[in-house]
Amino acid sequence: IPDSGHKYYLQFTTEDYKSGENAGNCLATVLYPKTKSPPVVSIKCMQSKDQKQIQEEDNRLYQKIRHQTKPITGNNIPDSHGNIEPALEPVWALAVAGSSYIMWEKSTEDMGYFMAQVKSVKQWIRKDDFTEFDYTILLHEIPTQEIISCHMRLTWLPGHPLKVKYFCASENQGLEDGSGMESGSAAGVLHEKGPNF
Repeated sequence: IPDSGHKYYLQFTTEDYKSGENAGNCLATVLYPKTKSPPVVSIKCMQSKDQKQIQEEDNRLYQKIRHQTKPITGNNIPDSHGNIEPALEPVWALAVAGSSYIMWEKSTEDMGYFMAQVKSVKQWIRKDDFTEFDYTILLHEIPTQEIISCHMRLTWLPGHPLKVKYFCASENQGLEDGSGMESGSAAGVLHEKGPNF
């Protein structure tokens, strides 16, 4: 598109990150602006799971987190052998969802990211029903092969969008706020203005 950038039309399938099962088919357009702003994405998906099933899975994840007797903490998830302790699977699932926003916002036409590891995670105890975690995550930058460290604060309650704030050590920028439109699933992300961590 003249003066705007390159626009791509995509058709793809999604899969459940844990089971590997087909989660649905999607059609999307992605515009990479000539400026350094994030890509503009329009997406429509036909999910293979119905909304009730997604909500039930979110509630199971939430209950696992809420029924811990003390705040969840962890390091090096997965470990050097690729293993994740069963007790840490819920915080890994939230890290996958939260980091996907960071990866989307930082990606360009010739640069992409994958979450390599959760270096550390700490749960904050709140007086309301929301769950809140501080993460240090490592992103693998493609094609440079660099490893980028990011601090991410994540807040979530089923039926509400995931709230994400982050700061990546390689940037000379201030705090970034996560933003998104979808609600109900841990994969939704909400824009939240607020002070630094």
